[in-house]
Amino acid sequence: MYLRPVPTRSPAPAPVFIGGRLWLDFVNTDDARLGQRVDVIASLSAYVDWLVAASVVDAERAAVLRRRAVEQPSGASAALVEAQRIRNVLRDLALRGRDPRAALAREQAVEEINRVLGRSVGTRRVEVAADGAYARSFVPVGDAFGGLVIPVVESAVDSLVRGELNRIHRCADPRCPRVFADDTKSKTRRWCEMKTCGNRAKARKHRQRPSRTDDG
Repeated sequence: MYLRPVPTRSPAPAPVFIGGRLWLDFVNTDDARLGQRVDVIASLSAYVDWLVAASVVDAERAAVLRRRAVEQPSGASAALVEAQRIRNVLRDLALRGRDPRAALAREQAVEEINRVLGRSVGTRRVEVAADGAYARSFVPVGDAFGGLVIPVVESAVDSLVRGELNRIHRCADPRCPRVFADDTKSKTRRWCEMKTCGNRAKARKHRQRPSRTDDG
């Protein structure tokens, strides 16, 4: 008897963690690959995958979230929409926050951050990772999806409080939307990754050099 193949979920694009801050890596989930826009958190399942990869939630909680997403599809959709909305606000902060003339971008980001923090109900904890490192976590009370974005928002708060906006940049490749914190001593980092955008720029510059001919 012929069995019809069961469709499987297409794997989400692999996330990249090059921002140096959790909130910047979250902004970078709205990415571009080979000139095409790619949303790494286009679904609730993909969003949970990213949270696991970013060590925001563990495997046990991820399983609960996926189960609740099936049981409460409207709640899952609302959580995803909120995450994408916050991502847009944080991207504007990353791109324009250091500009003295962009007070409105900073004000809107702070307003959104306070809105999220103001309705968060849960417990903040210190967790020990498998490698022995310590990390802050937020365990929401009640709503399974509540507070998923809290660690991201708190990461943005840390950058604001520490006055880090001046070191946040967009990749120098105009085709690349990724942002990062320049933590180099020389403050000269230009590329999200040398192995991708940096190497492409070097290769392009090499091709543009005029060829030398020997006069004989």
